[in-house]
Amino acid sequence: MNQTNPDATPLHTLNPLSRFSDRAGDYVKYRPSYPASAIDIILEGLAPPSQLIAADIGAGTGISSRLLALRDVNVIAIEPNAAMREVAEPHPRVEFRDGTAEVTNIADASVDLVTCFQAFHWFNPEPTLLEFRRILKQSGRLALVWNNRDLNDEFTAEYSRVIRTASSNHPAEARMKSVEPLLTTSYFVNMREYTFVYRQELDLTGLIGRAMSSSYLPRKGTVNQQLISALQELYQRFCDESGFVYMVYSTSVHLADAIKN
Repeated sequence: MNQTNPDATPLHTLNPLSRFSDRAGDYVKYRPSYPASAIDIILEGLAPPSQLIAADIGAGTGISSRLLALRDVNVIAIEPNAAMREVAEPHPRVEFRDGTAEVTNIADASVDLVTCFQAFHWFNPEPTLLEFRRILKQSGRLALVWNNRDLNDEFTAEYSRVIRTASSNHPAEARMKSVEPLLTTSYFVNMREYTFVYRQELDLTGLIGRAMSSSYLPRKGTVNQQLISALQELYQRFCDESGFVYMVYSTSVHLADAIKN
């Protein structure tokens, strides 16, 4: 059934803690990374990375956690889904913990940075922002990051059309970037936004895997078969001589500072 008003459904009510359990394998292989410039701006002006402790909330399979760790940041990766934690590639500076955005079980005022990559829209915003403020130090920073598909790119726009059809305009597909609660909260100040371009190179297997990593798309049945067929046709239309298509993202980084008590 189509969602006539997707904004009416809060995503945190749609079983976010376990909905990715059967997608972990595709997620770890086919989800996009993030541009180095996004990590640069998140860390800019903070202490030297090796002195920082970051809490990466909704860490999934650790894509963003590892990007921070590769800059020498010590990362506490909070992820409630056991299947996602189990397939995560380990890194000596990343410690995975079971927890949620609303209840991280991290000590008061103990982290320098809280990050959410492609995850904040699944959280209940009010208790989540309060929890983020609680665990951040007085000088702490919050970073909310999304890879938003760039609909100005023809291939990416066509892919998005196919996904919207297959998902029956699922509210998550209609509302990925959800920064409004940060703009109105009393827990953070000095909000600013930065935008970067990121391109993901995909062969046919990767294109299908990228779609299947989305929790709101069917993994079997008639709609799944129609989706695979549409993706194969899309790939044939747009692949280059090397056999790749390119998903273009506008990566948005929203930074804010913890309000001082």
